[in-house]
Amino acid sequence: MDKGKKVGEKRALPGEKSAALLGLRNEYVPKGVFQIAPIFIARGKGALIEDVDGNEYIDFAAGISVLNIGHCNDEVVSAIKEQAGKHLHTCFHVLMYESYVRLAKKLTEITPGNFPKQVLLVNSGAEAVENAVKVARRYTGRHGIIAFEYAFHGRTALTMGLTSQIKYYKYGFGPFDPGIQRFPYAYTYRAPFKTTDADYGKYCVKVIEDSFRTYVPAEAIAAIIVEPVLGEGGYVIPPVEFLKGLRRICDDYGILFIADEIQSGMGRTGKMWAIEHFDVVPDILLASKSLGGGLVLSATIGRKEIMDSVDIGGIGGTFGGNPLSCVAALKTIEVIEQDKLLDRAVELGKIAKGRLEGMKEKYDIIGDVRGLGCAIGVEFVKDRETKEPATVETGKIRRRCHEHGLIIMSCGVLHNVFRFMFPLVIKEDELEKGLDILEDAIKEANKAI
Repeated sequence: MDKGKKVGEKRALPGEKSAALLGLRNEYVPKGVFQIAPIFIARGKGALIEDVDGNEYIDFAAGISVLNIGHCNDEVVSAIKEQAGKHLHTCFHVLMYESYVRLAKKLTEITPGNFPKQVLLVNSGAEAVENAVKVARRYTGRHGIIAFEYAFHGRTALTMGLTSQIKYYKYGFGPFDPGIQRFPYAYTYRAPFKTTDADYGKYCVKVIEDSFRTYVPAEAIAAIIVEPVLGEGGYVIPPVEFLKGLRRICDDYGILFIADEIQSGMGRTGKMWAIEHFDVVPDILLASKSLGGGLVLSATIGRKEIMDSVDIGGIGGTFGGNPLSCVAALKTIEVIEQDKLLDRAVELGKIAKGRLEGMKEKYDIIGDVRGLGCAIGVEFVKDRETKEPATVETGKIRRRCHEHGLIIMSCGVLHNVFRFMFPLVIKEDELEKGLDILEDAIKEANKAI
C-alpha cells in the first residue's frame, strides 16, 4: 500500500481505506446525501486534515464555514470534555442550565442593535430560519415572506421554498409555502443590463416596492429574509444601496428585516456579522455553522418585543441549545475575541484576494474575484464578455485540487464559483501553499478555454 501523500503531492482518490468505507457509504447511505470528494477524514487540527489513508490536506472548506476557529481548537475541546462529565442533556424545557442563558445573553451583546433582544437556541440553520419565519408571522399577523434569487436558507419543507436553487436542493419536493415571494438579488456581476453597482442595487429594491402595487400588497408581507453575503449562491457581495434599501422598505411598510448570517457570520467577513459592513441593523439575525465551534447549534436572535410575542410552547425543541453545544459556543466566541480573529480575517483576506486578483490577470477563465474578509468568491467563465459559466472546468479544477491536497468547494446556481472558507486560524504558509495548488489547477484548466 502506498504511504500517505503530503500536501502538494498527487494522490489517487479514493485511497484503499477510503474506498472500503465508500463501499459501505454507497450501500447504506442514500445517494441524495452528496459528497464533494471520495475522502474520509481521520483527524484534523487547525487548517490541516489527514484522511484514513494518511494523506494530508489543507482545508479551504472548513465543513462549509463551520470551523472558523479551526479543527479541534484546544480550548473548545476542553470545554466540551468538562461539560461532558457533568451532564449531556436535560432538554431546556424540562431542566434549565446556565450555559443556555449565558450564551443567549452573550449573543444579544455581540449582535447589531442597541435595543433589548431575546434568543432562541435550536439545532440547524434551517431550524433558525423556520423559527424566524414563525415568529415574524406571529408578531405581524401577516403571512408573506420575501426571499431572493440565488438564496440558500435550508432544506426543510418551509426553507426549501425560501431557497432559490432548484437542482438539487428542491427538485421534486414541492409544492412550497404559497406565502413566499421571490425577487432579484443585487448580483452585480450578472446584472441583466449595463449599469453601476449602486444603481443596480437601487433597481432591485425598486422591483420589490413596485410589486406592492402590482403583485402583493405590502400589508401582506411579514418579513424580508436576506443573506448579507450570498453563501451557496456564489459568495456575492451586494452594493450597500441594496441592503439599505431593503431596510428602508421594512421601515416604511412595517415589515421585519431578517438577516441570515448562518454562513457569513462569526467573523468570516472581518466583522462578527457581515451586515455590519453595510451599517444596517436587522430585526432578527440568524446564526449557526461556526457558532458551535464544530458542534450542532443555531440561534434566532431578535428584538425582545418580537421574540416575546409567541405564546408559551410556540417555539423550542428537544435538543435545542444542547449543553455541550452551548459551552462550545461560549468558548468559540471567547477565542474569536481574545485571539483577534476579526483582524486576522481582514489580513488573510487581503493576502488571498491579492493572489487571486493576480491570477485573474493571468488566466482568462477567471471572470470575477470578490469578497469581504475571508468570505471570498472566484467565478469561472468561458468568455469574459458573454460570462458563459465554465461549469465543467470548475469541476475539473476542484478535482485536481483534491488530488493534490487542497479541499475546496464550488457553489452557485451555475456551479462555477469557488468559495474560500478556510479557518481564520490558518497559517500564512498554509494559505499560500493552498493557493499555489489552486493556481496550478487553474493554469491547467485555462488552456482548454
